[in-house]
Amino acid sequence: MTQTTVPVIFDLDGTLVDPAGGITGGISAALGEMGLPVPEQSVLDAMVGPKLSDSLQHMAMVPGDLVDETIGRYRAHYRATGIAQSKLYPGIRALLEFFAESRRPVAVATQKPQGIARLVLEHHGIDTFFVSIRGASDDESVAANSAPGKIEIVGAALADLRSQPAVMVGDRHQDVAGAMANGLDCIGVSWGFAPDGELEEAGAVAIVKTAVELRKKIEELDAVRAAALSEVRNDGAV
Repeated sequence: MTQTTVPVIFDLDGTLVDPAGGITGGISAALGEMGLPVPEQSVLDAMVGPKLSDSLQHMAMVPGDLVDETIGRYRAHYRATGIAQSKLYPGIRALLEFFAESRRPVAVATQKPQGIARLVLEHHGIDTFFVSIRGASDDESVAANSAPGKIEIVGAALADLRSQPAVMVGDRHQDVAGAMANGLDCIGVSWGFAPDGELEEAGAVAIVKTAVELRKKIEELDAVRAAALSEVRNDGAV
């Protein structure tokens, strides 16, 4: 890694991987099995990204004493069919291959339980690209609600990279907040689950529409860092 190569921390669902209904379908099935109301699709889509126990209680209005069982039923559906439904977004594999060839370190920081995140990446054959795969606790119970959130997860990935600065890439405001709390810029991707304006309002430094645009924006950050380092060296020599 050269001094001007900015490492990248990626979110997972909505950024690298399109759940393609695997998440929302699993939540719907779990709620139906529990005899609970199933929210409209826009609400289900908004549940992709945040911590599942929080989303179930505050978006799907699941009573607290039923959250753990609902999560268990959802995870059973997700493991059985949801992972297989998911697919990589266009250009992601080529982008990761390019970063590997150019020796740019990359990591994953996701609110998905860490063990399941690894399974998803392995399913798509991209797990070996990442220096670090960090996620939420595999214990998703309400009792574990104090487990690390997005800020702590991004921080753990950053520590694994042993580099500062890095850049975060994500599709929801939680990604931006997690990046900013760790002193990082966040590039938003438009192909994920954020409602219009969410990423801009959260403070993303840029919003990109394709993997090609994402690569160009990250290379721009490399150039900015190189220029800043050059100024520091020149000032020190005066």
